[in-house]
Amino acid sequence: MEKIWTEKYRPHVLDDVYGQERVIDRLKAYVGKGTLPHLLFAGPAGTGKTTSAIALSKEMYGDQWKAAFFELNASDERGIDVIRNKIKEYARTTTISQRGFKIIFMDEADSLTSEAQAALRRTMEKYSNNCRFILSCNYSSKIIDPIQSRCAVFRFRHITDENVQRWIDHIAAEEDLNISEEAREMLVRLSEGDLRRATNLLQISASTTDDITGEVVRESANIARPQDIEDLIVSAMKDEFVVVRKKLDKLLIENGLSGGDIIKQIHKSIYNVPMDNWMRMKLVEKIGEAEFRMVQGSNERIQLEALLAHFALDVDR
Repeated sequence: MEKIWTEKYRPHVLDDVYGQERVIDRLKAYVGKGTLPHLLFAGPAGTGKTTSAIALSKEMYGDQWKAAFFELNASDERGIDVIRNKIKEYARTTTISQRGFKIIFMDEADSLTSEAQAALRRTMEKYSNNCRFILSCNYSSKIIDPIQSRCAVFRFRHITDENVQRWIDHIAAEEDLNISEEAREMLVRLSEGDLRRATNLLQISASTTDDITGEVVRESANIARPQDIEDLIVSAMKDEFVVVRKKLDKLLIENGLSGGDIIKQIHKSIYNVPMDNWMRMKLVEKIGEAEFRMVQGSNERIQLEALLAHFALDVDR
C-alpha cells in the first residue's frame, strides 16, 4: 500500500527541509558539536517542526536514532499523568548512544495543562544529564515561562510562496504529474504557507487524474469559484436579496460547502470587490462577528443570511 505523501516525501536530513534556512543552520551546528540544549520549536502547522526534530535525531544518532528518540503528541495525552508516567519513566532510563543523551520530542506541547507543564519543568531539570527535550508548539505564549527559559527557542515561519511552489514541482516531478499554472497558483494560495496542506491537497487532486487543472484542485479542496463568491457579495451590496438566497442555496446545497468554508472565502474575496476602505472595514467587522457566532454553535444558514443582509444595509447607509 502506498504511503501518504506527507510521509513519503518527508525530508530525512536537515538540508532537505524547505524554507527554514536560519533554523536549519543552527540545528546543523548542534549536530556538528554533538550536543544540544533543550529546544522549543514554535510556529504554524506544516512549517517543518516535526520534520526538523526527526531529521536532527537521524543526523545526531545515525542508524540508532529510533532507539534514542521518543515521540509523544501532547494533544492526545495532555494531563499530568503522562509526565509522571510515560515521560519520567523514559527519561530516567540510561541511553546506549555514544552521545550520552536521548531525545524526547513532545509535539503540540501547548496543549499540556498548566499542571503538566509544571511537572515537565521539574522533569527537564532532573534528567538533563541523559535526556534532552524538543518541544513543538503552535503558540509559544501558551508555554509557561520557566520552560521557555530552559530552552533554546526556534521560531518557524510560514513557508514562502516560492518555496511552496518548489515543493509542489518536486512532488509533481517524482509522481509524473502535469500541473497547469492555474492549479499551481491555486495550490500555493490554498496552502497558506503550510507544506503539509499543499502535499495533502496535491495527493487528493492526483487520485483521479495525472493532469492537475485548476478545476480539479478546486473540487479536491471543496471550495467555490472565487468569481461565485464575489458575485454573491456584489448581489448582496445591490440589495438583490432573492438572488443572494438562490446563490447561497447553490453553494450550501449543490456544492456541499459548509458555512465556515463560505465565510472564509467571503473574507478573502471582499478585498477583490470594489468599495471604499471604510465600507470594507465595517464589513470585515461583521464577518468576524458572524464567524465567531458560527464557532459558538449558531445556525450557519441564519448567520450567513444575516451577514449578507448587513452588506446591503451598510451600503445603503
